[in-house]
Amino acid sequence: MQRAASANTAVQDRLERARIDASMRLPVVLFYGSAVLWLLAGTVFALLASFKMNNPHFLDAWGWLTFGRVRPAHLNAVAYGWASSAGIGTALWLMARLCRVPLQHAKLLIGAAIFWNIGVLLGVLGILAGGGRSIEWLEFPNYASLMLFVAFGLIAVWAVIMFRFRQPGHVYVSQWYLLAAFLWFPWLYSTANLLLGFEPAQGGAQGAVNWWYGHNILGLWFTPIGLATAYYLIPKVLGRPIHGYYLALLGFWTLALFYSWNGMHHLIGGPLPAWMVSVSVVTSVLMLIPVVTTAINFHMTVRGHFDALKWSPTLRFTVFGAVCYTVVSLQGILMSIPTLNVVTHFTHYTVGHAHLGMYAFFTMTMFGAMYYILPRVVGWEWPSARLIRWHFWLVAIGVSLMVVVLTIGGILQGIALLDPQVTFMATLDYTKPWLLMRSGSGILLTAGHIVFAVSFALLLLKAGAKRTEPTRFETGTNHQPDMLAS
Repeated sequence: MQRAASANTAVQDRLERARIDASMRLPVVLFYGSAVLWLLAGTVFALLASFKMNNPHFLDAWGWLTFGRVRPAHLNAVAYGWASSAGIGTALWLMARLCRVPLQHAKLLIGAAIFWNIGVLLGVLGILAGGGRSIEWLEFPNYASLMLFVAFGLIAVWAVIMFRFRQPGHVYVSQWYLLAAFLWFPWLYSTANLLLGFEPAQGGAQGAVNWWYGHNILGLWFTPIGLATAYYLIPKVLGRPIHGYYLALLGFWTLALFYSWNGMHHLIGGPLPAWMVSVSVVTSVLMLIPVVTTAINFHMTVRGHFDALKWSPTLRFTVFGAVCYTVVSLQGILMSIPTLNVVTHFTHYTVGHAHLGMYAFFTMTMFGAMYYILPRVVGWEWPSARLIRWHFWLVAIGVSLMVVVLTIGGILQGIALLDPQVTFMATLDYTKPWLLMRSGSGILLTAGHIVFAVSFALLLLKAGAKRTEPTRFETGTNHQPDMLAS
């Protein structure tokens, strides 16, 4: 009798998940589809910018393809087109699943997705046309920024309402991070645009606002979504609970407390009050607390189950991202120490650090999420494990190579810049072989993105034979937690 009741409950749970996934199908596919297109567009801009670092005369007759336009077009297409769209699609699905509520008013999210992508498109075109702002992470013209803010307002309102009307029960770790991200981003984006675009602050205050935003969009927007995704997917795929609830609690609140102060370490030596930089350095070091607690939590959850990395695409991408979160955070802490910052500042080392965070951590985690979520909302499994394997190794090797060469090249560049016997032009010569290898790593990433886009298109077209089990790297495994209906 008890066994029959348990079986009936399991069936009801599967049906509930299926209803939620079906309700989320169009918004999630729309956000993910646009994200993939922006990933490809951003990759093209990145390659152009990289080639121009090796040959400044490359396409120099085209004014709209100068380095000063292509590079910010790449950054904003990737940050708002790829990363934010993929993050929003993932966050929406996670919120619906964890609140255990099917989507209501889908047109609201569909309209927000369309409005968001129009804003990104107008922003990128505005940058290429010469109308961008010379403010890193905020190069979009005012009209495009306003569209993004309105679109995100619709998304944030939906998220808060869904959380308000969630089914009774435990609030999971991922929900803390997601709800915080939905509240933090509009605050960050509106404040920075107001003080730098619509009613610009004066003098050195602009730099402070710029890096308050530039650092916090990483730590209070992308990081919470990435960690929420990892906190959901790792236990879900392994079929076991997260190791430490209170560790997660400590990691969340210390991230919220310390991260928002960190941005001023980008301006060490700049025209700012000493206390601002000092507070930023101290809180950057205090980030050891959330970073270490989160790393311990992930490691102890996977401990004893590392063999799952052999067969689960989702777990392989997500664990890669989680490990890189720890590495990039520890690297950021070291970079905030003035005696080390004086070497790494104004060098390609910082560019490598940015790619370690935005790509190796966040983008790889989003790939893992898409490999898990899309089959559930589309009702069709990934058609080829070989394509997924190629995708993983191309991007994993590509981003690892990029980070390594920019790190080494950046340190050598920084040492040369500090040497009064070395001319500035000579320091540029030191970077040439490293920048050439960077372009090579970019080609690997481009190949990986093309493979992923092909796999994504085949999934939407429902190519190949219908599978009853998830696509895995290895067959014949007894692991079942990540089955299609779960």
